[in-house]
Amino acid sequence: MCLVIHPVRVLNSIVDRLDVSQVLASYKGGGNSCFHPRMMLKVLLYAYLNNIYSSRKIERQLQEHIHYMWLSGGARPDFRTINYFRGKRLKDSFDAIFTRVVELLHSEGFVSLEVQYIDGTKIESVANKYTFVWRGSIETYDTRLREKTRRILSEAEEVLEMESHETRPDEELSVEEFQARTSRIKEKMNSTDVPKKIKKAVEKTAKEYIPKMLEYERALDIMGKRNSYSKTDEDATFMRMKEDAMKNGQLKPGYNIQIATENQFITNYAVYHRPTDTLTLIPFLESFEKRYGRQSRVVVADSGYGSEQNYEYLFGPNLIPYVKYNMFHQEQKRKYKKNAFLVQNLFYNPKGNYYVCPMGQYLFFIREEKRKSDAGYISQVSIYRAAKCLGCPVRGLCNKAMGNRQIEVNHTLNRYKEKIRYMLNSEEWIFHRKKRPVEPEAVFADIKEAGKFRRFRLRGINGVGIEFGLKAIAHNIKKIAACRGKYGFGWDNLQKVISNYAKNPFLKHEGSLRVA
Repeated sequence: MCLVIHPVRVLNSIVDRLDVSQVLASYKGGGNSCFHPRMMLKVLLYAYLNNIYSSRKIERQLQEHIHYMWLSGGARPDFRTINYFRGKRLKDSFDAIFTRVVELLHSEGFVSLEVQYIDGTKIESVANKYTFVWRGSIETYDTRLREKTRRILSEAEEVLEMESHETRPDEELSVEEFQARTSRIKEKMNSTDVPKKIKKAVEKTAKEYIPKMLEYERALDIMGKRNSYSKTDEDATFMRMKEDAMKNGQLKPGYNIQIATENQFITNYAVYHRPTDTLTLIPFLESFEKRYGRQSRVVVADSGYGSEQNYEYLFGPNLIPYVKYNMFHQEQKRKYKKNAFLVQNLFYNPKGNYYVCPMGQYLFFIREEKRKSDAGYISQVSIYRAAKCLGCPVRGLCNKAMGNRQIEVNHTLNRYKEKIRYMLNSEEWIFHRKKRPVEPEAVFADIKEAGKFRRFRLRGINGVGIEFGLKAIAHNIKKIAACRGKYGFGWDNLQKVISNYAKNPFLKHEGSLRVA
């Protein structure tokens, strides 16, 4: 007979094994005695496990629900204390707490840390959707204001017979230089009689235009490499969410959440500003290595992560990547394979470095060009051009341009694709391909749909990281409780759990699966 254990006891047992000394160090001491951080952490995690995220609702649970009373030992912190602990006290130590939970999972055989199933999702920020600041608008307004200010100052200098030593374009001038120039003109105007119109324009420049330039400069600094941010949550970027009630593709402030899972346990997570997954893969893998002091052997991800820069990193030492590229599934279709005019299907002679079209026309190498990505990665692209496309009977099928056909080929990326194509047809890939849809995607479904976790309550990338981390730990504890409920209490039946949740013939578990 299996004795089913309640999740509250599982959570209590796990948190009791965590080191909270780093959280304790954040308390200055003196004054009234505070609530113990271990108790506060238990209450928060149990609330997130039960899909309760509001600090006021957590306060109510502490007054009414026996499980919360048991975890808190009868203590009743108010909503302000709960929110302060969540947003401030955990800020510098939560990463270590999450790492310790996953290390416990590893030591007890639930995860091997040898494989990462990676995926991302977008979750809304607490900021309002109409608090947007767009890079394009800021740059346009800033350019216009600089031109207007330059005209006013130049006209004033001409009237005052002052020399302007500035020969650079407006966009190269700093706001401080405009400010210094305005101050010199104002000083000269105090001792010189100038038209009222000029004087008024200079005064307006000093009081309105210069401060506005500073405002635009600050906005661009906040934005960094992004194209937008929210006025009420400056770390949030406007993104297109999957949840689109109006069906109009409206952009909303949010964050790109990346997770790595194994056996549906979250082993790593990170929060990013950028909406695209491609640029998050390398920093995410580096964060995994930094967290555990080791890198997983296998990385599995969808085509959203396939790029030359990522493949260069993934084909480094001790990594086996199963990461598709954009056109992988398209290439498997009969229509694609039969289209002889596609660049990928043209005959290529590597010795002569030329392509041959279906009509026997040679496309010779012309030049090489460097292309820079948004991340600053530089790739080499080879340009090939045909000599005599005029009069070709199948020109309409081959080339839509007016002149001879010209193609661009990234040979380095093609070599990576060839390797990936071979790996994606292997037996091990078939195993991972079957497992990937029930790994991160199922976890996101559990968090966002079953857990109703569709919007953050804290602001800033640090607050968002803490909040999602709480949900991630709660999810892992829920999974442990489900395993224990299914196979019985105690770690004696752990081998049954391992055989059902970690059955992978292609992984060698380095960590011991024996539990003391």
